Amino acid sequence: MLKATLYNQEGKKIGEESLEPKIFGLKIKPELIWQVVVAMQTNARLPWAHTKDRSEVRGGGRKPWRQKGTGRARHGSSRSPIWIGGGVTFGPRKERNYKIKINKKVKRQALLMSLSDKAQCKNIIILDELKLPEIKTKKMYQILQALKLRPTREKSSKKVKTTVEKSNKERAPKQKIKSVLLVVDKKDEKIIKSAKNIASLETCLVNNMNLLKVMKHQNLLMTKKALAEIKKVFA
Repeated sequence: MLKATLYNQEGKKIGEESLEPKIFGLKIKPELIWQVVVAMQTNARLPWAHTKDRSEVRGGGRKPWRQKGTGRARHGSSRSPIWIGGGVTFGPRKERNYKIKINKKVKRQALLMSLSDKAQCKNIIILDELKLPEIKTKKMYQILQALKLRPTREKSSKKVKTTVEKSNKERAPKQKIKSVLLVVDKKDEKIIKSAKNIASLETCLVNNMNLLKVMKHQNLLMTKKALAEIKKVFA
C-alpha cells in the first residue's frame, strides 16, 4: 500500500499516512489525462476575437457613384469587403463555440490518475494539522521552509565579504522554488490570506480541486483532515 510521510508544522516526521489505492494507486494513462486537459482549457476559452462584416461597419449607406457612365466598376456601398475600411469576410466571430464535451467519469478518472502520479513520485506531503494564530505570510513561509518546499535564507553577517566571495556567490546556481498546491478541508481565512502573497503557492478546497490545479503544481501539500475528506469524496 502506498504511504506518505506525515509531518508537523515544524517539519519533523511524526509517522506515515496510508493512501487509498482507489484514489492514489491507479494505473496512469497519459493520453486520457491529455484529452481532459485539452478539453478543460478549451472550455475555459472565451471568443474575444471579433471582426465586423459589411452590415456592422459604420457608413456605406450611399452609393459611391452612379451605376453607368463613369467608366469605373460598379459599386453599391463603400463598406464592401473589397474596399479599404469595409467589412471583413470570414473573419473571427464572437459567436464561435469552442466547447468540447467530456464525460464526468472520464474527468474524474483523469483527476485520480494525476493524484496517483503525485503519490508514485512521492510529491504528496501530509501535515498533521495546519493552524495559524493570525494572518501572517512570514509564518506560512516558515512552515514551507521547514518542509523543505522553500529555500532557507542565509543569515547576513557583519563580516565584509571579499570580491572573490561575492563572485562565487553570484556564480552559485539559484535554488529552484517548488510550486505547491495547498489542499485544505474547509475555508480558513487565516491560511488562505497568509498564503496569498507567496509565489508558486495556491490554496484550494477539496471540493474545488481539479485536474489543471493538480497538474500545474509540482507538490501536493494537504492536511490530515483534507486527506480524509478526499477519501470521503472520491472513494
